[in-house]
Amino acid sequence: MKKFIEGSRATAEIIKLCKPGVISAYPITPQTHIVEELAQMVANGDLDSQFINVESEHSAASVVLGGSATGVRTYTATSSQGLLLMVEVLFNIAGMRLPIVLTCANRAVSAPINIWNDHQDSVTVRDSGWIQLYAENNQEACDLHLQAYKLAENHKVMLPVMVCVDGYILTHAGEIVDIPDQKSIDRFLPKYDPLYKLDVLNPITMGIVGGPDSYMETRFAIHNTMEKTLNEIIPEVSNDFAKIFGRAGNTLIEEYKTDDADTVIVALGSVVGTIKDVADELRKKGKRVGVLKIITHRPFPKNQIYNALRKVKNVGILEKCISLGLSGPLFAEITSLFAAKDDTPKISGFVIGLGGRDVTKQNIEYIFEKLEKGGNNDTEFVGLDENVVKNNKELIINV
Repeated sequence: MKKFIEGSRATAEIIKLCKPGVISAYPITPQTHIVEELAQMVANGDLDSQFINVESEHSAASVVLGGSATGVRTYTATSSQGLLLMVEVLFNIAGMRLPIVLTCANRAVSAPINIWNDHQDSVTVRDSGWIQLYAENNQEACDLHLQAYKLAENHKVMLPVMVCVDGYILTHAGEIVDIPDQKSIDRFLPKYDPLYKLDVLNPITMGIVGGPDSYMETRFAIHNTMEKTLNEIIPEVSNDFAKIFGRAGNTLIEEYKTDDADTVIVALGSVVGTIKDVADELRKKGKRVGVLKIITHRPFPKNQIYNALRKVKNVGILEKCISLGLSGPLFAEITSLFAAKDDTPKISGFVIGLGGRDVTKQNIEYIFEKLEKGGNNDTEFVGLDENVVKNNKELIINV
């Protein structure tokens, strides 16, 4: 059923239809509306689930870890500092191979204190062993959550999935979203059948000590599963989704007008919509430009990205995060794909929109124009306020 709905409420409705048995979260802007709505559903008797109130995000992650370990489908959500407070448990969840789904309502990381959107939070934990999916719009956010459970609970995967949704831009935006009916979702997502669980009748141990004789093998196993998931399971889940719901499911990447493009911008999340609009306008002016959207960030679809970009002359990597002291993380990752290759495009990095700074069409037009002129040699911050930059420099000198 199609309805005009706030992004957070749409996510809550999808999670309800997935029937998690345990939900736990701690309120943090801009994630709060999701679990607030779920808590109301449980209180009203519309969702048969235990909603467990806790004192921190670390506790919320610990609760869903425990719930999943006992064989129950679980869910949590968080943002920014909340996600970072979960880090210890995030690694435990992945290491214990528990198929938990988490929504990250992306928000900047303090200090200075900032509650607006960028991708620094989720990108910071990209190496924790979680599969990471990024949504461009609220329809895609809903569809990715559905696929996240099927992906995580696949017995060949058994890894947690983080669905990343831009804070405010998507979580608090009203859009027309197609919410599937329960019958269709039950066809796509069967009742959770855990591969293993804590059971007094069939006791097992989880999270045991892994010494030098075994720890490395656990990392190898997760990495190997990620590779298999990338090449086999994600496409399989996407095909199943398309058959049941009649629209494209998650793909590893999405190419937009790249077939004959000389210049392509690569990005994650909602900013892709703005880039597509600018690309359409430039196409009408005869510019051969395109967009590459990365949906699956971990496991990293390196072969698909390489094949999409190898014939392009100029590539711009647009990121809403920064690996301080190096470059944009995605810039470093994509540049490495072309190391020692003959068919290397000119790759330039652009950091934009940090702390919720507006990303305008003029910003995107500037990037396309700069790329056509040869780009840059590293990472450029786009949209800086030069007066603020000057004041910060003076502050450092005075200190």
